[in-house]
Amino acid sequence: MRAQYKIRPAQRGELERILEIERASFGREAYDRNLFAHYMDKCGSLFLVSARRPARSGKAQRRSQLCGYLIACLRGTRVGRPAELVSVAVEPAARGRGAASALLESVLRRLARRGAGRLNLVVRATNEPARAFYEKYGFRRVRIVPEYYDDCGDGIAMSRPVRLRR
Repeated sequence: MRAQYKIRPAQRGELERILEIERASFGREAYDRNLFAHYMDKCGSLFLVSARRPARSGKAQRRSQLCGYLIACLRGTRVGRPAELVSVAVEPAARGRGAASALLESVLRRLARRGAGRLNLVVRATNEPARAFYEKYGFRRVRIVPEYYDDCGDGIAMSRPVRLRR
């Protein structure tokens, strides 16, 4: 059974927990606090967090339940404009329980309401689990992006319509 998650926009007071998830997920390639603050300003309500539904309430309990985040940004102002999935991460202990799926499904609904046409991303070519996850959600490989990462690793650009045809 898939765990239940509350998906909502991130708050500045959650940056430390987001950084913990980031470091656990990406190690030395992790984004820093300043970049996350920049994306909070730039992407606003499309910087989402995933929290396990707590058994009890309270500020400390809410913070401890945060288990993932997703950042997406809209490009341009016209209807049908593209969006970019900047980053998504789930703490290692919570992986495989639906948090990333809940985040992606939520951002797709939010993007559809805002009139976005496509969602684009770049994923490390060697990250097979992430590529399989995105393919499961209808992303298709567009091209290889040589030396996309700081360590000169290649990326794969992927894209999908925000609304898939049924």
